[in-house]
Amino acid sequence: MADTIADTRRLFTKPQNLNDAYGPPSNFLEIDVSNPETIGVGRGRFTTYEIRLKTNLPIFKLKESRVRRRYSDFEWLRAELERESKVVVPPLPGKALTRQLPFRGDDGIFDDSFIEERRQGLEQFLNKVAGHPLAQNERCLHMFLQDESVDKNYTPSKIRQA
Repeated sequence: MADTIADTRRLFTKPQNLNDAYGPPSNFLEIDVSNPETIGVGRGRFTTYEIRLKTNLPIFKLKESRVRRRYSDFEWLRAELERESKVVVPPLPGKALTRQLPFRGDDGIFDDSFIEERRQGLEQFLNKVAGHPLAQNERCLHMFLQDESVDKNYTPSKIRQA
């Protein structure tokens, strides 16, 4: 058996300058879910969330976008990703069926604490999904994040990088 000698030399590193240390990152994707708004009255009442995206990834056509989506839109996105992609899609925050029961002492799904908890869960969901390289190729994700309205009758396809 031949003797093997471990290579313990350090890798050469380039000295870091101020631009490297404090300049914009080479690739970034920031998604915030914020500004929940409850709209409507009675059975037609629902909450929308603002989704802000900032990125320099070439796969996205817009480098900054801002759209509003409701929980059912997130459910649609999750179902589309499960159906069309090879990605293991994380769960959404729950539907909170017990909060929708009548005669509760609070506002149910329109209670501020529940809306904030759901907002955080939706933001985590989107960041996990959009951060996945395979999910970034799905047309449904791009439409969800950047188009003013979601065309639920779209033709599923992959996005080609420009």
